[in-house]
Amino acid sequence: MAVRSFWIVILAIVAFGGGLLIARALMPSSPAMPQTERATLLSEPKALPALDLVNQDGRPLGADFFTGHWTIVFFGFTSCPDVCPTTLTTLAQATHQLADLPPAERPRVLLVSVDPERDDPAHLSAYVRFYDPAFLGATGTPPAVAVAAAAFGVPYAKVSLPDGGYTIDHGSGIFIVEPSGGIAAYSSAPHDASTIARDYRKVVAFAGASR
Repeated sequence: MAVRSFWIVILAIVAFGGGLLIARALMPSSPAMPQTERATLLSEPKALPALDLVNQDGRPLGADFFTGHWTIVFFGFTSCPDVCPTTLTTLAQATHQLADLPPAERPRVLLVSVDPERDDPAHLSAYVRFYDPAFLGATGTPPAVAVAAAAFGVPYAKVSLPDGGYTIDHGSGIFIVEPSGGIAAYSSAPHDASTIARDYRKVVAFAGASR
């Protein structure tokens, strides 16, 4: 009886192991994360709260602004002397390189102002559309902008100038937000249009394969 019990246990272990192997074979495998050049791709999108901002036309951004669209987000301000103009020019070049994608996969570009005291919607509208007529802008009250920046993890601070004015120090990264409304990837400066475009395609392909 002891020998029989031993073989029963062995057969049960073998059957259990075989069942695990079969289950693993039948389960869909997760796609491997692609090798990006500059972007940091998140394995799961980071959810964003509803942002209490208005767009370049003065209309509320809306809780579902990011839903259903791919969006590249950059935080800056219209009086920025160097980083913002350079980044927006680069993003315009990158979006032109992505024009061959299906419409649902082409990104919108959104500039969120970290200088709400000076960047009203009208000023912001003229600024972003100078770089590309399709570019979008967002602004709001200082507390609302602070909440938006915190949601993306973007640091910024007002810096006084000797002439009595001020400038804004701010993070220069760009964020890719997927149609679920979450941050899919982040890319730090320096930015290059072709690199952004190549990384963006990989992010979109990975999202399509894994979500």
